[in-house]
Amino acid sequence: MDKTVKILAIQNEIEAILLDDILNERGIPHIMKSYRDIVYDGLWQTDTSWGHIEAPEQYRDEILEIFNSIKQ
Repeated sequence: MDKTVKILAIQNEIEAILLDDILNERGIPHIMKSYRDIVYDGLWQTDTSWGHIEAPEQYRDEILEIFNSIKQ
């Protein structure tokens, strides 16, 4: 995979799962990064968001378009 950049923040696990499924289905390379703290067995997480998605820069617009369609 090419160098990845942070594309957008994911607000919750449902968004993450849905977006991950769609991107996998379309063959878009990406990495989902959760902000869960493994020290507490994933019980603690920051209040700001669930995590974020990283992908090669060339996929930014396509990922944002897919994400926006999910949010509507």
